Amino acid sequence: MAITAQMVKELREKTGAGMMDCKKALQEVDGDLEKAIDLLREKGIAKAEKKGDRIAAEGLTSVKVNGNEAVILEVNSETDFVAKNEGFQTLVQELGDHLLAKKPANVEEAVAQTMDNGSTVEAHINAAIAKIGEKLSLRRFEIKTKGDNDAFGAYLHMGGRIGVLTVLEGTTDEEAAKDVSMHIAALNPKYVSRDEVSAEEVERERQVLTQQALNEGKPENIVAKMVEGRLGKYFEDVCVNDQAFVKNPDQKVGQFVSAKGGKIRDFVRYEVGEGIEKREDNFAEEVMSQVKK
Repeated sequence: MAITAQMVKELREKTGAGMMDCKKALQEVDGDLEKAIDLLREKGIAKAEKKGDRIAAEGLTSVKVNGNEAVILEVNSETDFVAKNEGFQTLVQELGDHLLAKKPANVEEAVAQTMDNGSTVEAHINAAIAKIGEKLSLRRFEIKTKGDNDAFGAYLHMGGRIGVLTVLEGTTDEEAAKDVSMHIAALNPKYVSRDEVSAEEVERERQVLTQQALNEGKPENIVAKMVEGRLGKYFEDVCVNDQAFVKNPDQKVGQFVSAKGGKIRDFVRYEVGEGIEKREDNFAEEVMSQVKK
C-alpha cells in the first residue's frame, strides 16, 4: 500500500525514530503501524529515540580544517561521561568530515543528507544512540572559507568543551591565528571590533552608564565625559581587538595581529551546552521512578 506522510508522522510521534527509518519500516510491513513499531524496536531505533525527551547539554565541540575550508561543530550528549566515549568522539569526527564535504546550509539540511556509508546523517546518529544508550544530537555548525594569503586558527579547550575557529586576513601565520583563538576561548568576546557593535547596543549601554554615574552622585557636567570613558571599558569587554592579549597583557589583540601583517576577519566560539536549559531532576525521585517500572 502507499505510505503517506501522515503515516510516517504518526509512527515518528510514537517511536521518535527518524523519518527515513519510519518510512522504510512502514514499507517493510505494508503500512501496518503496530508491526512497524515492533520492527523499529527490534532494530533498536525506537528504543534509542524514546530518549528524545531527555536533555542533551553535554558533548563536544570540534574544528576541522581542509585547505581553505573549515568547520566548527557542536554535538551533544546527555552526560560528560559519554562525551569521553571513543564511539561518541568518532561520531563527532565523522559528522565534521561530512559537513566539510557536503556543506549543508543548516542542521535540518545536514541530517537529511546521505553519508558516504549510504545512511542519512540522521540514521547514522540514531545508530550511535542505539549503541551508546544516550540521546545524541548535532546541535550547530558553521563553515568558513579563507583565501590563500589568510590563516585559520583552530583551538579546542578542555578536550573540546570550548571550540574556537578564527579567520585572519593578510597573514598565513597559523600559530598566531591559534593564539587568537586561545584568547577568544578564555575571554569570550562578542565582536571583532567596535564597528560591529550596533548603535542601539551602544546607546543602551550609554544610558545605563549615565544613570549609574548620576546614582553615584556625580555632577552632571562631568557625567558625559565619565560615560565615554566607561564606554571604552565596555568595548574592551566585548570586542576582541580592544582586549588585552592573554599572552601579553601589555598588547591589545588587534595590535598583536597587526604586527603579524593581518587582521581578524571573524571568529566562532562554541561552548558546549551554552543556552540549553539543563533540567535539575531530584536524584532520589529519579531512582524511585526507575524502581517502580
